[in-house]
Amino acid sequence: MPLTPGWDELALRLALAALAGGLIGFDRDEHGRPAGLRTTLLVCLAAATAMILANLLLPTVTERTAGPFTFDVLRLPLGVLSGMGFLGAGAIVRRNDLVLGLTTAATLWMVTIIGLAFGSGQLALGAAVTGLALAVVWGLKHCERFMPRELRASLVLIAGADGPSREQAAAQITAAGFRIAGEAVIYGDGGQTCETHFDLAWRGTRRDVAPPPFVPALARQPGVRKLQWVPQGVPLS
Repeated sequence: MPLTPGWDELALRLALAALAGGLIGFDRDEHGRPAGLRTTLLVCLAAATAMILANLLLPTVTERTAGPFTFDVLRLPLGVLSGMGFLGAGAIVRRNDLVLGLTTAATLWMVTIIGLAFGSGQLALGAAVTGLALAVVWGLKHCERFMPRELRASLVLIAGADGPSREQAAAQITAAGFRIAGEAVIYGDGGQTCETHFDLAWRGTRRDVAPPPFVPALARQPGVRKLQWVPQGVPLS
């Protein structure tokens, strides 16, 4: 990091930071995700500006001691990085068993690091990290669609006295290759109706969240008043 960078080099740093933040934010904005184009662009530019400011102040105040105090301008980008950690933590939301916002927080953290790299004059490092970040947020997103994982869904069955019993429904579910992770039963109308909630788990990909064939077959059975299939914890980003 040169102690006295020229304005042409500073402009190049800011331009590359803006380009990196814009490329990452464009991919998220295109898919309607939080921390889109404007957010990532501003974060990356702010981090780059903080690092440039520290670079410009470095020749005059680095490790200068005044009484009991020590001045170190490199604490400025460190404070930016720490503050972004709090901002990223605020983007994480827990909804029941589903945690949302982790990718958003990681994206903000990454564009901050990229901005600091460009702001410090490490252009090759910043460009390399930008390329890797784009490969992660764009390339791996498509690969994850085909990666096997444990999926979960809830199945709500409301049946009358002439409909399938809880045991019969459970047998059809397990015969289809699904594991019953939990269930709850509610009886109504003096025992004439039975509402059963099944928590199901199975191995599959992100694309395997549509109702499996046994669900419409179960819905067509006599006595079935309502059947609801709700996938749980399906990642969107």
